[in-house]
Amino acid sequence: MTDAVPNERALQLLKTLVQRYIREGHPVGSRTLARESALDVSPATIRNIMADLEECGLVSSPHTSAGRVPTAAGLRVFVDTLVAVKPLQRKIADEIESGFAEPVVSSQELVTTASKLLSQVTHLAGVVTVPRRKHGQLRQIEFLQLSNNRVLAIIVVNEREVQNRILKLDRNYSESELRQAANYLTEQFAGNDVSDVRTSLLEELKQARQSMNEMMLNAIAMAQRAFAQGDNEEDFVLAGKTNLMDFAELSDVDKLRQLFDVFNRKRDILHLLDQCSRADGVQIFIGKESGYEALDECSVVSAPYTVDDEVVGVLGVIGPTRMAYERVIPIVDVTARLLGQALKMP
Repeated sequence: MTDAVPNERALQLLKTLVQRYIREGHPVGSRTLARESALDVSPATIRNIMADLEECGLVSSPHTSAGRVPTAAGLRVFVDTLVAVKPLQRKIADEIESGFAEPVVSSQELVTTASKLLSQVTHLAGVVTVPRRKHGQLRQIEFLQLSNNRVLAIIVVNEREVQNRILKLDRNYSESELRQAANYLTEQFAGNDVSDVRTSLLEELKQARQSMNEMMLNAIAMAQRAFAQGDNEEDFVLAGKTNLMDFAELSDVDKLRQLFDVFNRKRDILHLLDQCSRADGVQIFIGKESGYEALDECSVVSAPYTVDDEVVGVLGVIGPTRMAYERVIPIVDVTARLLGQALKMP
């Protein structure tokens, strides 16, 4: 993209314009650029250079102002070649680290924590997909009695991942019945890959229905419901979407409605984040690069997070294209690393 920039002076002016625009959110005039760029050139020369940048498609002139703003292409040049990623401030690093230091019970809690932290420290929307490991080994299953024929299924996977699912059953089960069912299932299926457990349940029920006692049948019926619910879990956690209302370029009611519709549909966001899972390190989509019209005024800064060198999910922030990339990039990078470490801890 730097090939599109006429010369080094133009590159310097583009950098100054983008930094000012990100900071203020308003079109930037030639006099401001002359003052802030530290280039020893006249405002007339700057206007000529800006005209060249506009011809290259890197800046544009809003009808209501004599100043210019960067286009998505201009922001891409800035992000790829001009942005100076700042070391993470100690205060922010401590805030993120302390967030993961709190005792947690499940991976879902860690994902929720990560999304909230991303939102809090960037003042943007934080999004984290739930971890999906290719191989998850069932360790234990327990059932706890609730009211109104409901049971809490507690499924322990690998060393520490805990998944909680509420099951609505046909009748009330005693604590003794639930304990026997849980013991049977743990004995039968502990050590199996979770992806194989549902198939095993169906096969066992099909082949041995006649010889099974009521306890075994009840246990398998409950387990089938518990593992089937895995398909309906939240695929990602989003925090701070109302932060986006603070930015003038996103505050239009129609734009916000389209944006929130994308969040609620989930499919589009998941497809975009899935592309990020195949990337190495931080990846940035600016404006139309996402491929979704509702995100045309937004940028997505994302990074995959790993457990045991396996990518299990993606996290990131969604905000206006004029976000402070040099500040957001290290926040996303560090949060991804800390989330992976937290998920790995025994």
